[in-house]
Amino acid sequence: MIEQGLGDISDDGVRPAVDRVSTHGRSQALSTGHAILLIDDNQAVASAMEIAFRIAGHRLDVAATPAEAFSRLATQRYAAILLDMNFSAGESSGAEGLACLARIIAEDPAACVVVITAHSGIRIAVTAMQAGARDFAMKPWRNTELVAKVQAAILRTPAPSFSVAPPRADGGTDPVRLIGESAAMQRLRDLIRRVGPTPAGVTVTGRSGSGRMLAARAVHAASHHAGTPPVRIDLRDAAAWPRLDQAGGSVILRHPDHLDTVAQARLLDRLAPGLRCIAIADDLAALGPALRHRLATMEIAVPPLAARGDDAVLLARHFARRAAERFDRPAIRLSDAAEAAIRATVWPDEVRGLALAIERAVLLADGDVVDAAAVAHPARPADPRADPVDPTDTGFDLTDAERALIEAALREHRHNVTHAAKALGLSRGALYRRMTRYGL
Repeated sequence: MIEQGLGDISDDGVRPAVDRVSTHGRSQALSTGHAILLIDDNQAVASAMEIAFRIAGHRLDVAATPAEAFSRLATQRYAAILLDMNFSAGESSGAEGLACLARIIAEDPAACVVVITAHSGIRIAVTAMQAGARDFAMKPWRNTELVAKVQAAILRTPAPSFSVAPPRADGGTDPVRLIGESAAMQRLRDLIRRVGPTPAGVTVTGRSGSGRMLAARAVHAASHHAGTPPVRIDLRDAAAWPRLDQAGGSVILRHPDHLDTVAQARLLDRLAPGLRCIAIADDLAALGPALRHRLATMEIAVPPLAARGDDAVLLARHFARRAAERFDRPAIRLSDAAEAAIRATVWPDEVRGLALAIERAVLLADGDVVDAAAVAHPARPADPRADPVDPTDTGFDLTDAERALIEAALREHRHNVTHAAKALGLSRGALYRRMTRYGL
């Protein structure tokens, strides 16, 4: 939400044509360079490989963690993915890499993944190949041989499967990936994988801004109609209704629950037999029995952001990276205090509101760090139990989790109260009062 992440917001992660790949992850022409993603936490390895692939005419993007990788995969398709099999210090079982591979392949069975493992990891490499990896490379390797292996794997990439996102009119693709590691998001992805390939009518529910449109697109991307873009119709707009007559494959219907009884009957009559309907609604109870039977064989409820745990921080990092690219800013990181503030905030507009706050913070950032005060929601009501108004406060209203925010800010700024107060948008006096209240 996710936005790509999970939110009802559009994807602007389009790369220049030289970097684009076809619907099956292959470049438009073999004579042009490929966009390749390396998932590896070793910076020295990443730097060496980036040079090797650049010399070969390709672009190598690097993700140090699987979470960062899924953020990048949500905004761009890659011709190939190089995946290290271990990320944690001392880990050698390959379980982390296999888990990452499983999710990549589940979301895009046509993904071209080349796994990287040590010489002692031949069993891991075999398991990865059985799980869908295209090839494997053993450490240490020669850069020229690795580049050749990746190029060969790209050429062996099969034709697109039904679960690959549909092509755009400009020849690129919009990846459809739902960002989040929470149990709620894992259940959502699993349900979409099970229901997507069937012809059943699906209605996506949840709060506005939580990612309902992206979830609907994910259902379509997992269907047998994925090769054809779905027709999207806002049923509140009478001028959009004639598009129903030309719809084939899948159609995404927004707000059928806003129609009265007569309009619902009219809609039911105009839905062609065999048309896959994916609806987005606020309230299933507002649908009449006949229309509900047609549109909602299965309800897919998008969980609110508050039910997704640390997914809010993953999404915030994702939005920060996207915003830095869009606004041509240097790489931005969120401070510990900012991440604590994001966890503690109840976002009235869900993922969409979080995305807006992060984009604004990145745009206005003076340096390469976004602090807590920059991500404060401007519409938060004042807490009547708070300290009297201090004219030097900047208006950041701390929540019931303010102790966690203060501790994070103090750690971030090595217990320099002046700097921590500035990061939180408070005066030194206001921060001292809160520190006294919590015994800090």
